[in-house]
Amino acid sequence: MGVSVATNSGSRRRGRGRRANLKPMSEINVTPFVDVILCLLIIFMVAAPLMTVGVPIDLPDTAAEALPSEEEEPLTVTLAPDGTVMIQTTEVPLGEIVSRLEAIAAERTSSRIFLRADGAIPYEDVMRVMGALNAGGFREIGLVTDSGGPRLDGGGQ
Repeated sequence: MGVSVATNSGSRRRGRGRRANLKPMSEINVTPFVDVILCLLIIFMVAAPLMTVGVPIDLPDTAAEALPSEEEEPLTVTLAPDGTVMIQTTEVPLGEIVSRLEAIAAERTSSRIFLRADGAIPYEDVMRVMGALNAGGFREIGLVTDSGGPRLDGGGQ
């Protein structure tokens, strides 16, 4: 941001010198500011879809509200429709999930973990994975769902 100087060439007086005719211009050039903001907008528009976990599953709909956020990046375990289990985006065999979770729990300060399970997965399989999460050291298990599902209190959707 610079300051421009405007000259007043119509009213020159003798003896005062050249500096007497220079006045600072008090207008701010906002063009560079707008350019930076537009670049940031484009960057965030491109980066925002990449911030989600990339395992496609069909989450069930519920009327529950979201859990409060925390400082540490949330750990997510996904149970895909074909039965594969993923920690974040890494596929893990079901037999190794407890040992991997124990190693992860030793490095984390929070015992919160989020479970994303496809709606077509049998309840028994979801409970089996929840038991493995608990055995791996995570006591606060949040079930991830899509919002806007049916309410059971007679209030409609």
